[in-house]
Amino acid sequence: MKAVISLSNRIMQRYLPDPFLFVVILTLAVFGFGLIFTESTSLEMVQYWGNGFWSLLAFSMQMVLVLVTGYVLASSPLFKRFLGFLASFAKSPGSAIVIVTVVSMIASWINWGFGLVIGALFAKELAKRVKGVDYRLLIASAYSGFVVWHAGFSGSIPLSIATEGHPFQDMIGVISTSETIFATSTLIIVLALFIILPFANRMLMPSKEETITVDPSIFHETASTLEKETLTPADRLENSMILSIIVGVLGIAFLFSYFVQNGFAINLDIVNFLFLFLGILFHGTPKRFLASVQEAIKGASGIVIQFPFYAGIMGMMTASGLAVVMSEAFVSISNDMTFYFFAFLSAGIVNFFVPSGGGQWAVQAPIMLDAAQTLDASVAKTAMAVAWGDAWTNLIQPFWALPALAIAGLKAKDIMGYCVIILIISGVVISLGLLFL
Repeated sequence: MKAVISLSNRIMQRYLPDPFLFVVILTLAVFGFGLIFTESTSLEMVQYWGNGFWSLLAFSMQMVLVLVTGYVLASSPLFKRFLGFLASFAKSPGSAIVIVTVVSMIASWINWGFGLVIGALFAKELAKRVKGVDYRLLIASAYSGFVVWHAGFSGSIPLSIATEGHPFQDMIGVISTSETIFATSTLIIVLALFIILPFANRMLMPSKEETITVDPSIFHETASTLEKETLTPADRLENSMILSIIVGVLGIAFLFSYFVQNGFAINLDIVNFLFLFLGILFHGTPKRFLASVQEAIKGASGIVIQFPFYAGIMGMMTASGLAVVMSEAFVSISNDMTFYFFAFLSAGIVNFFVPSGGGQWAVQAPIMLDAAQTLDASVAKTAMAVAWGDAWTNLIQPFWALPALAIAGLKAKDIMGYCVIILIISGVVISLGLLFL
């Protein structure tokens, strides 16, 4: 195992490009695939790319806010104390790897954006306290928890088909989350991952000679203070807890009213709203809140510049019919036994080019749902198979690792050697669940 881990890390360090170059290469690859496997011309592929390039601006802003508001909440003094308390249970490098995986999985199951930032921040807290732990594996383990997000409360596909008026309601009706997120088969897969992944990550620990650690002192933060006699009226406002409490209470009051009227109906806007106003309250003053926002924005730069390129890729994939061609290829070799597995596998491949759960579902749903009905398969399980595939290959999709990497101060190639092995292990667990449950 040590030799495999070492080889995987060396390959990734040598050949994995920067995430921006990765999306550029994907763009060129999809352009070429479109010419080969569809009837599109070069000019048409360029038009599909350009027309799609700015199609996800609103969604991109939601993604940025998920990262920023999640980071702000997770970096608040209250949450830091909580993370410090959890970190105190780690007494060795092995226990640190296990604990960070479990915490990240729980947070990602609650909300994917929260899981990304909580996992990375908790990993940094552990790096401060535990000597001899490999920092790369610590961050990779934190990121590995992301694999369960689409089977949790923020899963875009199960939440979409549970919403009245969703695009495929005429075809499948409204499907309750009791048949998707809370279905027995889904919960068993999630439980299996919760048991297997932490210990699998622990087994990936490199030898002492190859372990890369960090100096804990680089994580110490210094707080700037002002002498009372130098405070101007503006400074007093910026450091006023009263303003934060008033604004925070207004936000919480709205959320209380929303949940009373709508029940536990969660969407991205509500998640962002919740994180934002809890962050305002927990940071105590506008000055500390804004400092955290400025720090969080640094991690969003990759999303801002890369998401339009992924939108362009999605434009080519959908308008050219390439995504349909890929999905139909897997459906054509499926039967009633293997259908869910191939739906999962096809979704994992499509996810490289359409790294958005909702966007991917819009592309694949017509093919997958029609095939499910033809094979008399469960529509709910089909939707979850696609959802699992989307979450699965995020493990080696540098785009979604960007927030965690920004927080950790690492590059994608630093953790992807571990992530490839985690991908294989989690893929086996999910596949067996889809085949036999």
